[in-house]
Amino acid sequence: MVMDIVEIMETIPHRYPFLLVDKIVEFEPKKRIVGIKNVTMNEPFFQGHFPGHPIFPGALLVEAMAQVGCILMFKSFDISPKEYVVYFMGIDKARFRKPVRPGDTVKFVLEPTVIKSRLSKMKGEAYVGDELVCDAQIMAMITRK
Repeated sequence: MVMDIVEIMETIPHRYPFLLVDKIVEFEPKKRIVGIKNVTMNEPFFQGHFPGHPIFPGALLVEAMAQVGCILMFKSFDISPKEYVVYFMGIDKARFRKPVRPGDTVKFVLEPTVIKSRLSKMKGEAYVGDELVCDAQIMAMITRK
């Protein structure tokens, strides 16, 4: 494991119930990051999405992907989360291919297609096991707080 939950919380500002990354298992600065989300039934959105047939919301899959991308940006440029913030700026070509359910472990793989000191575009994929469940292109920007 490259980063545990404590280091993740030292890197990005998100907190429960909106922190959607449990650990980072691979990291290559400016090239690749792999994050893990363990989906559990006790998460608050399952009360309404959907009762009797719980499915992890697609918008939150994309948000989790963006959080992993945020970590890539902070760590690649060695910037302080006390002074800077990474904003999720855009999403293109998002596709939701299979539902994610409680008990699943989602692996997020992000690789930048453009990465500069302030702006990045990344190709993101989410997997449960070997199955692609979601993919998208996301944009992020680093700015001072």
